[in-house]
Amino acid sequence: MDIREIKELIKFIEKSDIKEFQYENETESLFISKNGDVPQIIQGAPMQYAAAPAVAAAPAAAPAVAAAPAAAAAPAVSGTEVKSPIVGTFYEAASPGAAPFASEGETVKKGQTLCIIEAMKIMNEIEAEFDCVIKKRVGMNGKPVEYGETIFIVEPI
Repeated sequence: MDIREIKELIKFIEKSDIKEFQYENETESLFISKNGDVPQIIQGAPMQYAAAPAVAAAPAAAPAVAAAPAAAAAPAVSGTEVKSPIVGTFYEAASPGAAPFASEGETVKKGQTLCIIEAMKIMNEIEAEFDCVIKKRVGMNGKPVEYGETIFIVEPI
């Protein structure tokens, strides 16, 4: 794991609700914490990194507060929530000006693309897991979404 990958990982963790992250393989060991507690270095661990607590605390608090009203508003429509499987940027269409993959009131089939979530310059198509009707699109085009955040409310058919 090179320093660029570690920096990207730290940025990802700062923006998420993850409190601690640990990675180990045969040659490397990495531990990142937003709690401010730095664990003791274990003998034989070649690499040990920890995120600065002051930097991690401020950015993590702001998105959580901003996301709370959106999450609270989402359940106003009854149905099954479709949650984001990754952290990234929500896109309703393949390109600007193109028709959305799924609109409110539309019936979609299992496997049909609902949206795209861009994560680290990779476009991830999010597909319907079952036949359903789109009740509400909660995700906002071009806006960030967190892991587990509701992006659609659907009604299975």
